[in-house]
Amino acid sequence: MKVKNLLTYCLISSLFLFLLISIWKILVTLQGIVLTNFNFNNLYIFGIVLSLLNLLIGKKFNLNVKVIILSFTFTIFDFFISVNLPIWYSFGIFLVSVFFFNTIKNYDKIFLSKNHSSQQLFFKFLTFFGITLFSFVILFPFYMMLITSFKTQALLLINPLDFSINFTKGIPELFKSYLIVFKDYNFGKYMLTSTIVSLGTVIITLVFAIPAAYAVARLNFFGKNFISTSILIIYLFPAIVLVIPLYTIFSQLGLRNSIEGLLIVYTATTLPVAIYMLQGYFKSIPKELEEAGIIDGQNWLGIILKIILPLSLPAISSVALYVFMIAWNEFLFSLMFLDRPNSFTLSRAIQFLNIGAETPRQYLMAGSVVVTLPILIIFVYFEKYLVSGLTAGSVKG
Repeated sequence: MKVKNLLTYCLISSLFLFLLISIWKILVTLQGIVLTNFNFNNLYIFGIVLSLLNLLIGKKFNLNVKVIILSFTFTIFDFFISVNLPIWYSFGIFLVSVFFFNTIKNYDKIFLSKNHSSQQLFFKFLTFFGITLFSFVILFPFYMMLITSFKTQALLLINPLDFSINFTKGIPELFKSYLIVFKDYNFGKYMLTSTIVSLGTVIITLVFAIPAAYAVARLNFFGKNFISTSILIIYLFPAIVLVIPLYTIFSQLGLRNSIEGLLIVYTATTLPVAIYMLQGYFKSIPKELEEAGIIDGQNWLGIILKIILPLSLPAISSVALYVFMIAWNEFLFSLMFLDRPNSFTLSRAIQFLNIGAETPRQYLMAGSVVVTLPILIIFVYFEKYLVSGLTAGSVKG
């Protein structure tokens, strides 16, 4: 085992643990906990000791047991050097420690004896910390939005930087902002409108995109190459450029303040990218399957319905999710075309809440959570379909 690799392992691994603990301590201070001494020096040195202990133990017994023991040891150490901190703080330290020791559990003397192991350690820990730091930076605004929605106007005026939650209040009092947003500001109707518009956009887009993408991928016709290469030209123009002529046309046709008008605009803006995504996947499907369908007496519609669609479900699912997210979050066109509150979508309703200084900030944040949470849950659940659909057509079968 090389001394250079050993020093790199000890210093960088302990630094990684130190940075993770620092992030947790910052979050703890946001909950109103006063940390008189962060004890960073002691934690860093003890992190080096436990990293060496992890190395000495190696793979002599179950790795998961080793992770639990080392994490519990570090948590006990932090508990004794910290004073008068709640039990949930120590539980957070334990979870952070489990994440850290699970990351380094496979390292042993054999690994450190290999060439370039120090470089591998450095870049691995740098990657892990980068992911952790950027996740913290990205998620913090959502955390602040959620916490603010649980506040009262008095607490926000007294200390607007207090991001703690008072769990001693009852459930009705804690979720009072959400009850008011749905009861007084009619967010239930706005959510229903957004759902109808988003699902309608998905259905209409797929109805037009599937045959169009199949035609571009399989059929030979005049202008095929131009269409397949220039289909995304519409995205070269900012949406604001299209707003004024569309506003004029929709006013003359009586399509303002209507779901139908939004469906037309959203379909027009999502259809090109849907065709572009689907045509790449359709090209990856072997032509022999379609030829077999023709031999069995299928027409082109039967081939699409019975062969292409079942094989293209990952791509179609990814397109549907992508279109749904665009329609759900779209704001510019809904701002320009919707003037009456009874026709608002959720994104338009949030802007309506923000008019003037009389709307309390906790109601605005509660409305923002209502807009964000459904699409976040849908994305997390269907993310695997989105990734598989985007990559499925990248290699031709």
